Amino acid sequence: MISRSALVMTTLLGSLLASGVEAQTLEGTLKKIKDSGAVTLGIRESSIPLSYLDANQKPVGYHIDICNRIVDAIKVKLALPNLKVNTQPVTSQNRIPLVTNGTVDLECGSTTNNAARQNQVAFAPTTYVTTVRMAVKKSSGINSLAQLDGKPVATTTGTTSVQLMRAHEKGKSVNFKEVYGKDHADSFLMLASDRAVAFVMDDNLLAGLIATSPAPNDYAVVGEPLSVEPIAIMFRKDDPQFKGLVHSAVRDLIKSGEVEKLYTKWFTQPIPPKNANLNLPMSEALKAALKTPNDAPAEQYNKK
Repeated sequence: MISRSALVMTTLLGSLLASGVEAQTLEGTLKKIKDSGAVTLGIRESSIPLSYLDANQKPVGYHIDICNRIVDAIKVKLALPNLKVNTQPVTSQNRIPLVTNGTVDLECGSTTNNAARQNQVAFAPTTYVTTVRMAVKKSSGINSLAQLDGKPVATTTGTTSVQLMRAHEKGKSVNFKEVYGKDHADSFLMLASDRAVAFVMDDNLLAGLIATSPAPNDYAVVGEPLSVEPIAIMFRKDDPQFKGLVHSAVRDLIKSGEVEKLYTKWFTQPIPPKNANLNLPMSEALKAALKTPNDAPAEQYNKK
């Protein structure tokens, strides 16, 4: 016969085990990853230095490194040390659909967190803050939006650069012609081949493309800042379990100083494939974002 104390202990143990199982019940993206044994990272092929391909066509970059740290947290959470990591190239045009339809679990690129996108997807705490400006050839003499009247201006399909130009008070009376590249490398090629006189994009991406171009001294990043934008890792919304893991992992990286170390590695030191140095010290806006980690949209950065 089981003693009363043993019965109580058995019942308590059973309750604890049951609550433990319940606490570990997986939902959403974590369940998908657990069931498949794989996680898929969305990567950009020319978003230097956030996410791009090196000389061996391997995805590398600041946000690739951060995503890999998040994957480490997923491995621990799911007790899957041998979790398979797949990569899926994405573009500015298809990145959100590929996240929302479940093809990509973490988008590790150069995506601006704004209010409109928050209606479709979720974001990790901000890990980069960019200023939208334009790259030009120094020989053009262009240094202002006002000088673009009647001229072709390149931007990348699926980005907000042209809308920002038109919304900017100095750009409202400028009649420029938009030409679109399929990705950032294609847009920069339009500038390099004189099919456009300017390429409007995030300053870090422009700096990266210039630094790794055949003639970096031929170009400059100029003009009025069109917008200040938080850039972050993107994932599916309405998935509190996965969001909790992602946010916790990124906050831990920030708190430990790892994000600052990764920033130094990719923005102020030589990077592959040409050992170019972007020489972009951390901005005050990013320092502030890291001091109080958050997923605030761009609209909060541009309040007047």
